[in-house]
Amino acid sequence: MAQTVCVQGAPGTGKTAVGLHRVAFLLYAYKERVARRGVLVIGPNRAFLGYIRNVLPALGEIDVSQLTVTELAATALGNSARGNTAPASTVPVRGQDGPEAGRIKGDARMAEVLRRAIWSRLAEPPEPLVLARGARRWRLSVTELAGLAAELRERGLRYGAGRDLLEHRIAHVILSQMEAAGESCDDRTHDAVRRTRPVRAAVDAVWPKVDPVRLVFGLLSDADALAAAAAGVLDEAEQRAVVWARPPRGPGSARWSPADVVLIDEARDLIERTPSLSHVVVDEAQDLSPMECRAIGRRCSTGAATVLGDLAQGTTPWATTSWDGLLGHLGKPAADLRVLRTGYRVPRQILDFASRLLSRIAPELSPATSLREDPGALDIEATTPDDLGGRLAAICAGAAREAGSVAVIAADDQVPGLSRALTGHGVAHASLDDGGGGPGLTLVPVTLAKGLEFDHVIVVEPAAIAGAEARGLQRLYVALTRAVSRLTVLHAEPLPEALCGP
Repeated sequence: MAQTVCVQGAPGTGKTAVGLHRVAFLLYAYKERVARRGVLVIGPNRAFLGYIRNVLPALGEIDVSQLTVTELAATALGNSARGNTAPASTVPVRGQDGPEAGRIKGDARMAEVLRRAIWSRLAEPPEPLVLARGARRWRLSVTELAGLAAELRERGLRYGAGRDLLEHRIAHVILSQMEAAGESCDDRTHDAVRRTRPVRAAVDAVWPKVDPVRLVFGLLSDADALAAAAAGVLDEAEQRAVVWARPPRGPGSARWSPADVVLIDEARDLIERTPSLSHVVVDEAQDLSPMECRAIGRRCSTGAATVLGDLAQGTTPWATTSWDGLLGHLGKPAADLRVLRTGYRVPRQILDFASRLLSRIAPELSPATSLREDPGALDIEATTPDDLGGRLAAICAGAAREAGSVAVIAADDQVPGLSRALTGHGVAHASLDDGGGGPGLTLVPVTLAKGLEFDHVIVVEPAAIAGAEARGLQRLYVALTRAVSRLTVLHAEPLPEALCGP
């Protein structure tokens, strides 16, 4: 129960099954201890979570939340552990960062930038504190107030806890003065003094409240504020990359990105500790940024985690190339790494074909081997640009007559055109969006394909997928390994060189 396990495995080796069965086992073997603080499954997107949502109930476990990392960070408390409905977010996610801005916002150095920004709010007392009670006046000098704040600051407390304690420390000093003067004091006196206007005004002046949303908004909308917090941490080019070019009027009108929400979550934790769950399972972990890892790590700081992923399938600009680095950001550097080397889902012909990409995308990994052999599992077909839509329609029509699920996977910007081509040829289909797809033939943007599987997969224009982004070959590797029984590769453009091996 206390052990964090990291599972590295090629497509079809059963990583997700391992993670979900481990949760089911823990809930069975340690039911009260695990259920008391909750269990959470984190997936890359809603389509993936929709795909696995029935697995745990089928294993007899229902009290497990399933969230994306953005939903996790965007919740008001960030520690909901029951039910499968995503909680309401503190800010709406309406924007997307470019690759460079997303990479920098996801860098672990941003935690230091936020820490500096928060603690820079502490100020020197502007005047002594004078509290009138009856005919007497009790006084704390500027030096005494500053000393109390400095002492608490040096204790390494969270910002909010330090602010609360400052009220108590000021009240304690005043009560000590009152007792020295012969007055009788008790807990009620302490609370009454702590809640007086002069004490609260002194605390507000020295240790002001900080709202995490407004703090991050201020850094992203004010280049000078960011420069002050990021000096020596981010260079000038990096600062320019993350500051909004046209600052919104306020937090409510900001086009917050998923990375911004994670920054807000970090700031919230610097102010008030995030409660820990008993266990967290995170799938497709290789795509997490260091800041996302920190957000997840906070949710299992006193618990354990099951980390699932494949370094070869890292498709984000910040995807990790080392499990050691990712586990360090997660706060679990001593995790046990297990490697799954045998494939069960993907036929050997398909896995061997996709594994030609490994020398380019993850040379440190050895190709997995598959137990399944099917000489007819792989079909590579060249066509012309003019006939691409018609040939795709014919392949899909034939596949629809076979038993099982069928998916067409293509570069995101090609999906609308392919959808029109299928419709024009009378081929019924559904389009997968971030909420899930429908029955029958499904048209899948390649950026949503990760973690999914279909009996027959038709990958259209591998070169377009590979060329669409910096980590396009990794994205292509994902697309080629979604098939359970058959893979058809349809292309008018030449195949990427990496696939043209023996």
